[in-house]
Amino acid sequence: MNMFSKYILILTLLLTTNKVTAQTYDTLSVAFWNVENLFDIEDDPNKQDEEFLPDGKNEWTKERFDNKLYKLSRIIFTFNNNKGPDILGVCEIENEFVLNELVKKYLPDYKIAHRESPDNRGIDVALLFKEQLFDLVDIKADTVTLPDKYPTRLILNVKLKLKNNYKNEISVYVNHWPSRRGGEEASEKNRIAAALTLKKSVDNEIKLNKNSKIIMMGDFNDEPTNKSIMESLGAVPLYCDSLKEENGMNIFNAAYHAKMLGIGSYKFREDWNLIDQMMITSSVVFGKELKYLCGSFNVLKPELMTTKSGKFKGAPFPTYAGPRYLGGYSDHFPIEIKLLSKRK
Repeated sequence: MNMFSKYILILTLLLTTNKVTAQTYDTLSVAFWNVENLFDIEDDPNKQDEEFLPDGKNEWTKERFDNKLYKLSRIIFTFNNNKGPDILGVCEIENEFVLNELVKKYLPDYKIAHRESPDNRGIDVALLFKEQLFDLVDIKADTVTLPDKYPTRLILNVKLKLKNNYKNEISVYVNHWPSRRGGEEASEKNRIAAALTLKKSVDNEIKLNKNSKIIMMGDFNDEPTNKSIMESLGAVPLYCDSLKEENGMNIFNAAYHAKMLGIGSYKFREDWNLIDQMMITSSVVFGKELKYLCGSFNVLKPELMTTKSGKFKGAPFPTYAGPRYLGGYSDHFPIEIKLLSKRK
């Protein structure tokens, strides 16, 4: 066989393989976004939401709330080749009402999974998913008990089944770990408490079903190399070119490689931080019915929400700078991974 014939054979095999993959797998977009203080304009007497009221420090009005919903929806539609993500975790939402308004006005294809958190400011996490693709199986939430007992965000666990293949059940944990207020070192114990809470839930789920397909997403307020992520949660780096299938169950951090490349989702002063991350279990990395598209982790930086000039050029364009209203989108960029789902 001459070199030209070999080239044609290899090309044919590649095209055939790609065709089979395209015919038997669907690609799913799984995203997360810290949407930055999405509050309603009503006073909740049980929450410290005074700053986000019409007469509060931030002068948070219905017009500003409506503008925020519109701008969030514009960015969400840029995900997944302008189709919107199939699954979207969010944090910094005050309650289910604000998401209901977002879905009702702009995102009618999505359903909401939510539980009210005990956080003093009323900040919650939630999950949106496309109704035509998924059936909701269950919603649970784990309370994170901090060393000083200060109330913080729940860790939300949502189980979904794909309608085109019920073998593909996905368990998603949405996180918003305690902040670094008071300093990174002094506050580290709080994020370790959150990590251990998440680890316990994931371990229990795997004990019940070793093939559980688990995704952990969120704003962890720590980076992939921090103690809470690497030691307490036990999330190991995911490098596509050195993966070896194993019998045990690991948590892989899909964001680790991006961190090593200097990529960030949140800019603090002059430094980019990758505190928004996605972790996945071995059953997703090496899955047959449902598997991670290796190397697909991405920090999405839509042109619409990127600051165009000045000292913050390239950073996300936020809603506020301190108490000054800017009318932007969020102070975090969204993140995304892709999954391959085998059709039945």
